[in-house]
Amino acid sequence: MSMKSKRLINIAVVASTTFVSRILGLMRDVMNFSLFGTSVLNSAFIFAFTLPNMFRRLLGEGALTSAMIPLMSEALNSEGKNGVFLLLNKVLTRALMLLTGLVILGILGMQGVQLFSGLEERWYLGAHLAIILMPYMLLVCVAAIFAAALNTLERFAIASLSAVWLNLSMIVSTGVLAYFFGDTPIQQVHYLCGGVLIGGGLQALIPAVALIREGWRWQWDINTSHGLREIQRLFLPGLFGAAIYQVNTVVSRILAFSLNSGAVSILYLAGRLVELPLGVFAIAITTVLFPNISLMATRKETEKLKEAYLQAIRMILAITIPATIGLILLNESILNVLFQWGKFSKTDVLLTKPILTIFALGIPPCALSTFMIRGFHSLKDTRTPVYVSAISFITNFLISIILMHSCGTIGLAFANLASMFVQMALLHKFLGKKEPAYLAIKFTKSLCQIAISAIIMGLFLTTSSKIIKISFGSTKWIALWEITLLIPLASIIYWLALHQVKFLKGKKVEVLGKTHFGPPK
Repeated sequence: MSMKSKRLINIAVVASTTFVSRILGLMRDVMNFSLFGTSVLNSAFIFAFTLPNMFRRLLGEGALTSAMIPLMSEALNSEGKNGVFLLLNKVLTRALMLLTGLVILGILGMQGVQLFSGLEERWYLGAHLAIILMPYMLLVCVAAIFAAALNTLERFAIASLSAVWLNLSMIVSTGVLAYFFGDTPIQQVHYLCGGVLIGGGLQALIPAVALIREGWRWQWDINTSHGLREIQRLFLPGLFGAAIYQVNTVVSRILAFSLNSGAVSILYLAGRLVELPLGVFAIAITTVLFPNISLMATRKETEKLKEAYLQAIRMILAITIPATIGLILLNESILNVLFQWGKFSKTDVLLTKPILTIFALGIPPCALSTFMIRGFHSLKDTRTPVYVSAISFITNFLISIILMHSCGTIGLAFANLASMFVQMALLHKFLGKKEPAYLAIKFTKSLCQIAISAIIMGLFLTTSSKIIKISFGSTKWIALWEITLLIPLASIIYWLALHQVKFLKGKKVEVLGKTHFGPPK
């Protein structure tokens, strides 16, 4: 099997497991909101779950694994699997010491919040649940370290299934234990927290077993090495960059939590819905095309670089713009079908609807920013994205403070949207200065072609949706038929319109062994 074919298979595996994880995550959220609605208890759980998740992304899935994989690859080339396992034990030893200390500090800090919360319900409950969930931080960070070692050994499937075990555990704990055995809401949310901890245990245990089968044996190792020192050197700059984004998320949720009891739940739910097109399609495009762009930048192949970069931008826009329009036009029906169950009422749907609309508008700039950051990485520049993220964070924070009291949750959502556009604009500007080939591309024509096709699709959705509602009413089952029927039809109409404006005709570009179409001559 050729390297290109193997790479395509690995990408397909990661993409498919990511899709499964997103669907299970959506099912998990449907069950949680059905059981708890937008109550103070659900907001307290989301707030508490944010804290260990922040450290997971900082220490586990973010800066630490990004620093580990290149050095583990070097160890694999020079010393084989034993070199990888030796470095893994050194990293794991230090991670366990650091994470244990952070868990203890986190628990003590949350106990302090309980003491000084003035017995205000949502802060007291948030701190209480955070104390229960804090050990998850240790489990999931260890799981991410194991995943880095497995990815180095090209065992991608086990590593990419990590979130699946968490989602399945939470689904069982909510849909079975909490529903049938939870006598009170607080007991039900305790079962949910138990599901998180069991899921974290599975996330750490399953990759550990896979590594043991590869020959790894755990050993406490506090000795240093060149590889470990290099990981520490690369880790700190990456940690600072990742911290800005995570702090931004936490600050937004703290502001929402201080606003009212339902704001965190509504913001979280809207964010989760827009993650599906972002996480599955936009990130997949970035993953596939990034290696080619990096190679062309290294070789100084300016024209090929421009073509590949334009192709990526066009593909991202071609997917995210219609996804945005569809999510906006069908937002009420989607929320009705997926979440209007149990304690998540019609009122909650109407409160979430404008927030989802604002968040949906952020899909294209967020996807483009993710790809542009990879553009900087292809030029071996990791500092500029950090500066831009800092500016984006300040923008989000200032606009949130200005608008949250007058506009409520909508003000927080608008602040998030504004910061995304600021980030995208600055990344585009600085990337063009760093590499003029990136700024030299012109995609106005492609954008107009995509916009025309998306408008045609939007007109079809609007007209069809009104006809269905006038003819059959607005019940949940009608909404189900509406999205089941209209989403596939709208997708077909969009791609037919796109083909008619000759968007897909042009110069052929080979990407990972497959022929795609580049910019028209």
